[in-house]
Amino acid sequence: MAEERAQRRLAAILAADIVGYSRLIGADEEGTLAALKAHRRELTDPKVEQHHGRIVKTTGDGVLIEFASVVDAVRCAVDVLRGMAERNVGVPPDKRIEFRIGINVGDIVIDGDDILGDGVNIAARLEGLAEPGGVLVSRAVRDQVRDRLELAFEDLGERELKNIARPVRVLSGPGSGGVDDGACPE
Repeated sequence: MAEERAQRRLAAILAADIVGYSRLIGADEEGTLAALKAHRRELTDPKVEQHHGRIVKTTGDGVLIEFASVVDAVRCAVDVLRGMAERNVGVPPDKRIEFRIGINVGDIVIDGDDILGDGVNIAARLEGLAEPGGVLVSRAVRDQVRDRLELAFEDLGERELKNIARPVRVLSGPGSGGVDDGACPE
């Protein structure tokens, strides 16, 4: 009997979450959920569609998005972060919804509508290190967009990422301050 091979493809993966989501929910559950729905309806979902992304899954405070183009993934991230900064003008700091984003390009395994593998795991680890309102990308992402987008990236060096076998070169994207080395309130 022949062994069934996993279906694979190369993809750009964007992982995002809301900084301090548990704190926001604890302080104002209904208001936070209403604001999050409005942000998705009016900003994030339209930007994902505009940049040809596919929302793979959402969690309470996070989203995993697949793009066929790494340029589209980075453009989407920049547009969403800029849009959120505009939407947060005048909102008290303790009530702001701020995303942090990680983007990687790599081989993924297809499992129904889900995607799995190191390519996804690296994007998720980068997201976890990003500062509020910031984006971290892998070197592979920067190499793909370097001559296609007029964006500045700061090289943060090689990083050991949890449960990833090899170090990953990490770069801070436009508008990002780098790596959040402090504990993020959850």
